[in-house]
Amino acid sequence: MNKTEAEALVGRYLDAFNRGDVDDMLACLHEEVAHDINQGGREIGREKFRWFMATMNRHYREELSDIVIMADSGGRHAAAEFTVRGTYLATAEGLPEAADQNYSLAAGIFFEIDDGLISRVTTYYNLAEWISQVQQG
Repeated sequence: MNKTEAEALVGRYLDAFNRGDVDDMLACLHEEVAHDINQGGREIGREKFRWFMATMNRHYREELSDIVIMADSGGRHAAAEFTVRGTYLATAEGLPEAADQNYSLAAGIFFEIDDGLISRVTTYYNLAEWISQVQQG
């Protein structure tokens, strides 16, 4: 895979996220994808990722904008920087109470790509900033 193909794969994955098309997101992922959750653990496998997305979709409605995608020349590593704009729909364990609060924050994802599929997804955002925004309502 080259740089252009890697950027297109990441673009397809992020576009699927914005459409709420979890099946298309999963189609971009390697069967044994490593998913590093922001300030959390690592989960392995496409089915665990499906469960993660189901949980996220219960608690949050999000859209990514201002997306910038970058990849190395060999197409093995890629990254995306973007703004997450969302609504906190239902209280998640260990987090503030949800009351349809809106939020907007910078975030990024790092990707590894193997055999034409995403084999690692590592997400980063400022959780303290997110908490501050939802607590302010």
